[in-house]
Amino acid sequence: MNTPKLKNRWLIALSAVGIHISIGSVYAYSVITNPVKEIFDVEGSVIKWAFKIAILLLGFSAAFLGPWVERVGPKVSGTTAGIFYGIGILGSGLAVQLESLVLFYLCYGVIGGIGLGLGYITPVSTLVKWFPDKRGLATGMAIMGFGFSALIFGPVMQTFFEAVGVANAFFLLGLIYMILILSSARYIERPPEGYLPDGYKPGQSKTVKADISNVTAREALRSSRFIYIWLMMFINITCGIAIIAAASPMMQEKLSYTPMQAATVVGLIGVFNGLGRIIWSGLSDYLGRPNTYIIFFAFQILAFYFLPQITIEIVFLIILFTVITMYGGGFATLPAFLGDLFGTKQLGAIHGMVLAGWGLAGVIGPTIYDVVKNTTGSLDITLKVFSGLFVVALIVSFLMKRSVKKAYSKMENSTLVA
Repeated sequence: MNTPKLKNRWLIALSAVGIHISIGSVYAYSVITNPVKEIFDVEGSVIKWAFKIAILLLGFSAAFLGPWVERVGPKVSGTTAGIFYGIGILGSGLAVQLESLVLFYLCYGVIGGIGLGLGYITPVSTLVKWFPDKRGLATGMAIMGFGFSALIFGPVMQTFFEAVGVANAFFLLGLIYMILILSSARYIERPPEGYLPDGYKPGQSKTVKADISNVTAREALRSSRFIYIWLMMFINITCGIAIIAAASPMMQEKLSYTPMQAATVVGLIGVFNGLGRIIWSGLSDYLGRPNTYIIFFAFQILAFYFLPQITIEIVFLIILFTVITMYGGGFATLPAFLGDLFGTKQLGAIHGMVLAGWGLAGVIGPTIYDVVKNTTGSLDITLKVFSGLFVVALIVSFLMKRSVKKAYSKMENSTLVA
């Protein structure tokens, strides 16, 4: 009896990158704002609501549809993601043609947002199962695609808008995204039951330990470790979005940059966001996931506190870009960390529940920034508030490390007794 040929796990990872590069185009939304606001004859802030709705739906669709993704597998969920995201972008083109703002919110925000959530979590548990020896690196590769996508599709969008008009640009983009996601979804699949890479033995490596548990999403939700990781991610995202929002005015105020110079640096933020995803997630395989987050929070307490006071250009930019790498790195290291904590039984569902915090942080982070900045009129005070939030995150990360250490100690004692 012939056994089916095993798929190449690196091509599985490449398929995951294909999905994430497509849906990550949402980070290039600023390119869409001006052309679309002129069509609808409204302020840019009105058009940005489609982006906010999309991020909100990303978080909540990932949370609520996570169990379904685990049940049907990555091929079906990836195909569904491609259909939703593609139709969302195509429908946005129709909304522009009809000059219907409500339809634009529905298509880009709601339908596209559901596609975002499904596409984001689809490859995660699959990659963790294919790469038990390189969890951080593998998931970081895929999620790096999400971070780098704006660099690819931002210029493409602008070219299309100028060459074929706004509505036709959405039609072309919708087709491109759908083709990329659907073709990637055709290859991606779970490994055979009990798959292990050649020479890999769980728990036998100094840097790669056995999973603490292998539980359902419902069981994970009841654990203190889930609360810890949810709070850590929520604070990291809330503060990261705030610094991204503040970057341009802060550089103009503190470094006397022109708006164009500041905009150039903001473009580089996308590069460091993507680089941080692959660098930190890969390093987490060696540093350990709890230690990686402790480094994130300890550094950012100081960065957010002192950044507004720094006027030396090179020092300012190094600190800013390092913070951005940690913002991206938090996303990319998360799936591997969840696998360590809760196993791979329902990893996609658990990942989705944590990503609900992303949807909330996308609204709460900029709101806290605006309220504090408008109330105090001080950028220094505003960023010190976020520095204080990182103190909370650091305390939680130490509680997480203690909990993880205790769990591994208990596992070792059980092994010795057995």
